[in-house]
Amino acid sequence: MVVVVVVASLALFALLAFGPFSIFYSNPLVTCRQAEQVPQLHFLASRRHRFPATKKGEESCLGDRPLEKDSNAITRGGNYFQSMSMASSSFSGSGNALMWFRKGLRIHDNPALECASRGVTGGGFLYPVFVIDPHYMEPDPRASSPGSSRAGLNRIRFLLESLKDLDLSLRKLGSRLLVMKGEPGEVLINCLKQWKVEKLCFEYDTDPYYQQLDMRVKDYASAARIEVFSPVSHTLFNPADIIQKNGGRPPVSYQSFLKLAGEPSWASSPLMTIFPSLPSVGDVGSSQIVEVPTLEELGYVDIEMELPPFRGGESEGLKRLREAISNEKWVATFEKPKGDPSAFLRPATTTLSPYLKFGCVSSRYFYQCIQDVYTRNKKHTSPPVSLLGQLLWRDFFYTVAFGTPNFDQMRGNKICKQIPWNDNDELLTAWREAKTGYPWIDAIMTQLHKWGWMHHLARHCVACFLTRGDLFVHWEKGRDVFERLLIDSDWAINSGNWMWLSCSSFFYQYNRIYSPISFGKKYDPNGNYIRHFLPILKDMPKEYIYEPWTAPLSVQTKAKCIIGKDYPKPMVSHDSASKDCKQKLAAAYELNKKLNGVVSEEDLKVLQRKLDATCDSVLNPVHSHSSSGAKRQRRS
Repeated sequence: MVVVVVVASLALFALLAFGPFSIFYSNPLVTCRQAEQVPQLHFLASRRHRFPATKKGEESCLGDRPLEKDSNAITRGGNYFQSMSMASSSFSGSGNALMWFRKGLRIHDNPALECASRGVTGGGFLYPVFVIDPHYMEPDPRASSPGSSRAGLNRIRFLLESLKDLDLSLRKLGSRLLVMKGEPGEVLINCLKQWKVEKLCFEYDTDPYYQQLDMRVKDYASAARIEVFSPVSHTLFNPADIIQKNGGRPPVSYQSFLKLAGEPSWASSPLMTIFPSLPSVGDVGSSQIVEVPTLEELGYVDIEMELPPFRGGESEGLKRLREAISNEKWVATFEKPKGDPSAFLRPATTTLSPYLKFGCVSSRYFYQCIQDVYTRNKKHTSPPVSLLGQLLWRDFFYTVAFGTPNFDQMRGNKICKQIPWNDNDELLTAWREAKTGYPWIDAIMTQLHKWGWMHHLARHCVACFLTRGDLFVHWEKGRDVFERLLIDSDWAINSGNWMWLSCSSFFYQYNRIYSPISFGKKYDPNGNYIRHFLPILKDMPKEYIYEPWTAPLSVQTKAKCIIGKDYPKPMVSHDSASKDCKQKLAAAYELNKKLNGVVSEEDLKVLQRKLDATCDSVLNPVHSHSSSGAKRQRRS
């Protein structure tokens, strides 16, 4: 009897780095269909050892060579496959198989699921299992002080909804989702042992957490002579291929990435695999199987509040994709800089980022849908500002992160400027808790808490304010807050954007900052966005909504919002704080240039002391004005 076990593991949101990792850990790829057509191509889990092939007289294609040093890629169209090594036997349904889901919570364009299901013959079984990792569960909202990489309420809600949707889809195909709890490596290895698995299938992941976890599982699979199939399907390209083309170095500019990437070889291949049915679920033995849990069962308190407008799952994701693509004029003319960050009722984006993060929607299928629109609309925007360009930005950050040790931190990160950021938790807490005294900033942070999502330009504003714009707080701390609160938090994209917006890497024009006053007013002069997310200011006249501290006391009284009592005073003067931030960055840039980027902690401490003696605007608030009013801050 052939048994295929599908295990989905929530080694959830793996957002912490575990040090340097080999850029050539990923290796040969091949399509599922070609694995059928070319039976000699076969994958065997072996990094260092030679194993007897399944056919008498045959041996491993790679023999004793370590995989990390073999970077030749087989790219023959269609669905790409990541593997440990290859041996010359066919992928036949000759034994039990296990498929391990991590992010790709979907049925469509899921090459690992396709190959696993094709491996089932003779009435075999398919066991879809999802492992909930307690390491990334943190129900206590106070635990993120000042920041935590563990998942907050909104992301867990989205995940559970996605799992329920996946379970429903599997049931329609004659299967169902089995949920397990525990440390993913232990659970997975126990399943491999208990179910006598001979084939292991899972989607390849470049995040450091998964790299570590995968190494452990693959080492066990190697010792147990278990074949490993690991397709690259979460991204448009295999990051290792891009890095190999660039001489072993990740491209650090978007344009260089585009030149290296070209067009995906699967671009014209059909990706929407049709499953008439899936093998049924068999006996799970002594395994502890549960249904998809509720938030309460995981320890989360589902507070009665405004629900985020994102329901998790493949069904909802594909529905949103169809709606977005149906407006061909909007798709063809999309320009990222022209989006409206204050549009919350009908956001000026596809709002697909949470679905791409969890793999509810295939980025490759999304790519094909956009290209189809471009084919019918010859006049369309181009990267980097186009809709297609946004998908390519995603792959760019994945590629740079994959090839850059310590990508998620400043120290030891070769592409990151060394800057003496301050560690003022008082500033960080006020920013995180939406108590900066700047309504535009506080409204955005409130939306983050309530929805777990905000427009990309809104993210730019609050990230700039925390770092190089006003507070000069370390970008890593802001990144940690986003990691916990965002539904679409993604290790590579989140860290990459925080480096970008803090002018630590990629972007270096630190004199260009987002004003916490005038930027929002440009899009929403009446302040409707602020009134919605900060109802305490809903009756403030529009001429004061962005600067309520300038309102006469009589106006504040009439609006039922006294600044300093009902709503906080500005924590800093934007004019003086932004000036000081520019001076600090100029000094830090000069130090990095002088020392050729090799800046020690002591060097930063010396510079910090020097800057502290000359820049003192932090925590010097703008005072609330009397009834006579006062001069407003200059717009930046």
